[in-house]
Amino acid sequence: MLFTSERRLDDGVLEREFTLDEIPGVLWTPGSVSTPAPLILMGHPGGLDMMYPRLAARARHAVGEGFAAATIELPGSGVRPRFAATEQARADLRRALEAGKPVDDEIIDRLVLPLVESAVPEWQAALDALLALPVIGGPVGFSGGVISIGIRLAVADSRISAALLFAGSFVPRSMLDEARRVTIPLQVLLQWDDEWNDRHMALDLFDAFGSPEKTLHANMGGHTGVPEFEGDAGNRFFARHLK
Repeated sequence: MLFTSERRLDDGVLEREFTLDEIPGVLWTPGSVSTPAPLILMGHPGGLDMMYPRLAARARHAVGEGFAAATIELPGSGVRPRFAATEQARADLRRALEAGKPVDDEIIDRLVLPLVESAVPEWQAALDALLALPVIGGPVGFSGGVISIGIRLAVADSRISAALLFAGSFVPRSMLDEARRVTIPLQVLLQWDDEWNDRHMALDLFDAFGSPEKTLHANMGGHTGVPEFEGDAGNRFFARHLK
């Protein structure tokens, strides 16, 4: 892990950009640390430059409650090389949505499954490097999307102790089987009128999760209409399970 920039934000949060094997990332930590902070990994749909304002707001909110927060760029997004097959699947998805047609499972599989296969090992490598820093300790939570990445990471890495998953992306049906193997505490956030999500699949997915403790927060509105109070609800969820 190579830190490439550092700045102190107006609320005292320390923000540091880094690269890890040429993967860009950002780490936010409390301005003064007496003990290592629990870590929240901040998931997103890709494109750090575009997503930065929302990610930074989420991270600073979490840091204000005593957590550290970090994110990395997804494969094929931002400044990283594009994958031709993924770009074609994304174009096919967009055409189906614009035409008001059902989205075929085959399109979803082509779009999401290769991303999960590539992204999860990178998240694990980032977690290795982050937990080696003196300002960060366990336990670890995952917050955000792509929800299929969060599912696979929760199954594959026992260091993830709790997850706040955003049901804002299409989900391959094969992920239902993996969801049954998720047993950590979950809070799932669903926008009821999300134009980029299959609501019925999201509900089937929630039902499939094997976690003894799982909570669904469903709010009216589209993809970007998440109420501000959900940030507080997320911090309370992580406070229960990471502190």
